[in-house]
Amino acid sequence: MSRNLAQLRNIGIMAHIDAGKTTVTERILYFAGRTYKIGEVHNGTAVMDYLVEEQQRGITITSAATTLRWRDHTVNLIDTPGHVDFTIEVERSLRVLDGAVAVFCGVGGVEAQSETVWRQADRYHVPRLCFVNKMDRLGADFEQVISEITSRLHGNPLVVQLPIGEGDTFAGQVDLIRRKAYYYDPEEIATKLRIEEVPGTMRDEVELAWHEMIERAADLDDRLMEKYLADEASVTEGDIFAAIRKGTLLGRVQPVLCGSALKHMGVRPLLDAVVDYLPSPLDVPAVPGHENLTTDKVIYRHAEPDEPFSALVFKILSDQHGDLHFARIYSGSIKAGTRVLNSTQRKKENVSRIWEMHAKQRNAREEAIAGDIVAFVGPKNSITGDTLCDTRNPIVLERLEFPEPVITMSIEPRTNADKDRLALALATLEREDPSFEYHYNAETGETTISGMGELHLEIVKNKLTRDMGLDVRVGKPKVSYKETIRSSAEAEGRFIRQTGGRGQYAVVLLKVESYQPEGNADPIAFESQIKGGAISKEYVRAVEQGVRGAATSGPLAGYPMLNVKVTLLDGKEHPVDSSDIAFEQAGALAYNAAVEKADPVFLEPIMRLQVSTPEEYVGAVTGDLNGRRALIRDMQLRGAYRVLLAEAPLAEMFGYSTQLRSLSQGRATSTMEPHSYAMAPAHVTEALLRYV
Repeated sequence: MSRNLAQLRNIGIMAHIDAGKTTVTERILYFAGRTYKIGEVHNGTAVMDYLVEEQQRGITITSAATTLRWRDHTVNLIDTPGHVDFTIEVERSLRVLDGAVAVFCGVGGVEAQSETVWRQADRYHVPRLCFVNKMDRLGADFEQVISEITSRLHGNPLVVQLPIGEGDTFAGQVDLIRRKAYYYDPEEIATKLRIEEVPGTMRDEVELAWHEMIERAADLDDRLMEKYLADEASVTEGDIFAAIRKGTLLGRVQPVLCGSALKHMGVRPLLDAVVDYLPSPLDVPAVPGHENLTTDKVIYRHAEPDEPFSALVFKILSDQHGDLHFARIYSGSIKAGTRVLNSTQRKKENVSRIWEMHAKQRNAREEAIAGDIVAFVGPKNSITGDTLCDTRNPIVLERLEFPEPVITMSIEPRTNADKDRLALALATLEREDPSFEYHYNAETGETTISGMGELHLEIVKNKLTRDMGLDVRVGKPKVSYKETIRSSAEAEGRFIRQTGGRGQYAVVLLKVESYQPEGNADPIAFESQIKGGAISKEYVRAVEQGVRGAATSGPLAGYPMLNVKVTLLDGKEHPVDSSDIAFEQAGALAYNAAVEKADPVFLEPIMRLQVSTPEEYVGAVTGDLNGRRALIRDMQLRGAYRVLLAEAPLAEMFGYSTQLRSLSQGRATSTMEPHSYAMAPAHVTEALLRYV
């Protein structure tokens, strides 16, 4: 392992489903010498898709990590899923990675999940480069993909390679920086790379593209600008690489390459680009954190082995020999057998073993240092998003944001003997997957599971039955509705008890109103307008805690509440009888009373939908979508297909993929992802209230 952090790359492969992420990864492993045989997704032999479910379905469900070497650099690589139901895997991977490779299909271009993963990378300020895959497919259009990256993703693609032909005529790439052509010999499974002069038919195109690339690169680096303006001939390849790397690290450009991973074309230049353009841990700003959960003071940890140890747990994988806690080490170093502090839970943990992962295989490590991504065995109380750190130098790193489940179904074991086993299994799955939840209703005895979509819960059911040996029955999927308010109201909450001795006393006056959170802001906003010390600061925190607890159950049907702003206006406390518990209870009472008067309504989840259909089925597809209360936002022509972009209520979309296949003789495809919540129409509200 390289101990030079400048020669370390922590990267992820991200894309829409079926764009070819795992195929790209498998070729990277082969050309880097990590595997001796190329795994194929369509044959179920991909190294990184090692779960039975992944091999059977030909899709990635869980992110898989590996480590490889290229040009004296160590590359920690994570292959992420493309299906929206498993978006949490992308989210938590991007949170700990320094760079990413966005893969696009040369035919499909920018698709629905492409937008989602791009936004996730934007949120965590992850520098990235683009790889336009499947250039050998009929209908591939390199220029169209570049245009869509600009228009739909608001990216700044910088073309550093041009394809030599497209579709059946695709033969290789032209490297614009070196102004050389790359060809591959198919009989050698494209392992033989030939570097030749640019084809005569492309010289004018290459010359034009080179000048455009240089001009944009010069905008990124003053030194290159000076040389380019003074004497174009004095510009070296090193100057161009340095300028593009600088712009990539700042997020001002995304270098674009192309190829066909299935035919092994363009994989080695892609690996070169990872080394040349993506950041090392030293290129990433110091990670911010807090000394504890209650302080606002920000402290920083740098990617230096001699700084105090800090790491973020971003994934947990249950294992019969002890749970694997995947962690990114941000500073310091750790040896196997070390005792650390979980600063989030305020508990000490033991790290008994350290593993370097290669999909499901493991290699023991005696030590891990800043920049490494490894798996720890030993922690008992740590969960996804927790910080592990030096016991004498505590720090709490920023936690991960988890998406809200949008679909729920009931589940029960076929025998009473399996009840306890089911509860234990569901707790294990919830610990592994923060986007999965389960609830047990003590009054009805019903257990429900919630997730990101039908496929997500189907995978959960299969894990329970096949992997954990449980025989279970599941109900029909139900939508996870929310509640909110349409007007403002005030209410007083009084919690006064006197039972002899010290009593309980708290009086709280609250105002609730509707509001729209921006970005990742809290859907329940709390603000205190207490003046003159009417309530002590610690009691204000207790009121907020009571409000947030009450907001988990709305007044109409008990669904969680969203988009409510709560303002603490006034209150009273007693010098002896007041307590945190009293103000927590008073805050909950005031909140419940206020929202009941503020015109509560149901919110239903709205999905962003993308449908790709042959022209002759457009009428049938749009007619069906209109019947599902869908709003078609855009319709684009892409080759021989129409791409419809729409927003539709989740409640109307169950079983849609089956219906779409029926409408189009199996030729149309669709993808969905959570978009927003909107007020439920009257007939939905009436139906929901009938079951209350």
